Amino acid sequence: MSISHTIFEQIISIENLYNAWNQFKKGKRHKTDVQEFEFYLEDNLFKLHWMLNNGYYRHGAYQRFNIHDPKPRIIHKAIVKDRIVHHAIFYILYPLFDKSFIFDSYSCRVGKGTHKAVERLNLFTKNVSRNYQQHCFVLKCDISKFFNSIDHNILITLIADKVNEPKAMMLIRKIISSYKTQKGKGLPLGNLTSQLFANIYMNKLDQFIKCNLGEKYYIRYSDDFVIAHHDRYYLEQLIQRIDVFLKNHLKLLLHPRKIEIRKISMGIDFLGYVILPHHKLLRTKSKRRMYKKIVAKCKDHNENKMNQSSLNQSIQSYYGMLKHCNSRKLKYRLSKSINDSLKIE
Repeated sequence: MSISHTIFEQIISIENLYNAWNQFKKGKRHKTDVQEFEFYLEDNLFKLHWMLNNGYYRHGAYQRFNIHDPKPRIIHKAIVKDRIVHHAIFYILYPLFDKSFIFDSYSCRVGKGTHKAVERLNLFTKNVSRNYQQHCFVLKCDISKFFNSIDHNILITLIADKVNEPKAMMLIRKIISSYKTQKGKGLPLGNLTSQLFANIYMNKLDQFIKCNLGEKYYIRYSDDFVIAHHDRYYLEQLIQRIDVFLKNHLKLLLHPRKIEIRKISMGIDFLGYVILPHHKLLRTKSKRRMYKKIVAKCKDHNENKMNQSSLNQSIQSYYGMLKHCNSRKLKYRLSKSINDSLKIE
């Protein structure tokens, strides 16, 4: 007879904490704090389990730093033990919530991602326009200061709908309340749990648009979302209904400068690509960023004798981006740029 464990017991189990550690450490084993934790790994994991199980766990402070990927962002990084807890929570909650998400939610989900979202929008525009023989318009929106605006109480209520356990919810509240941009608001970009929590939060909008508004051609990636339709005026009417829902139910605002309706023949800029009838292109900003990064890596290889396999891996990742769009000329120019850069003495 199998024993059914509670969600809390699953999260804090030694097996789950060890699996969380194994996932967390990937690509980070050269970091000093990770090495220090690993040196006494068994002791640290058992201590973490004991603290969680007995209610002594407290989330530590965050380290703040800036990145450019591609636009400037502020990342808040938790200490190692807290990031292990984030992973442990994620791996138990993800399958519980993922099955309730709509098919066309593509951010931070297994088998989804940016390329799948772009392909899906390409299919939607083709279907709406009846193979580009009729009109097709795309409404594109995103949320103003999304992660900073997520309301803690609303998020906790949405999670509690499925996680009806006091101990599990107490731990989840500790993670959510460990960071705020103002009283009761905000999620840190650096937490793995923030990605799942954002999808749980925005699933309420997804269900409204799919079920209440009945939109068939809707896609969301994080806080960016699009709706395809043959009638521009119809899409214009949707904006206010979506805006009111966001304000009343999620305390979010549409970004006023990022509401756009475009005809497919003009090109739809979405997740780094521009979708046009019969083909897709890499966004101009993405091309410039790609050239800049690859030239910098080639220069580093020339000056510091960067590992050849590491350079090759970087180059292949860029070619991987290009295989998702029409890029024969771009591949040729990229190859030429790489060859020219590697000749620099």
